[in-house]
Amino acid sequence: MSAPTTGHPNEARMAKITYIEHNGTEHVVEVANGLTVMEGARDNSIPGIDADCGGACACSTCHAYIHPDWVDRLPAIEDMEADMLDFAYATDPKRSRLTCQVKVTDALDGLIVQMPEKQI
Repeated sequence: MSAPTTGHPNEARMAKITYIEHNGTEHVVEVANGLTVMEGARDNSIPGIDADCGGACACSTCHAYIHPDWVDRLPAIEDMEADMLDFAYATDPKRSRLTCQVKVTDALDGLIVQMPEKQI
């Protein structure tokens, strides 16, 4: 369920996202709709998502694994993301995504992502 809002028209709606480091450390944060999952990690200083290109889908250092319960709820991978995933470390054909390509919406409230052991 999305975080409650006051109804103010300029108030950003938020989705709760759980980021799990490779060592198992969990970070549960609220990320504003319209940002990407990568921006949520970066803005909250969560380790494991480097995002060297700043979200331009040009480096694959924001690679993460989507929790199995969420894989089918995300928009399909587009060609550019699929091409960049070829360069990511230890990809999983079903669960790997570039977090810079996953836009936060109300539908992603509760999303769980896990970081790989390392980025390239």
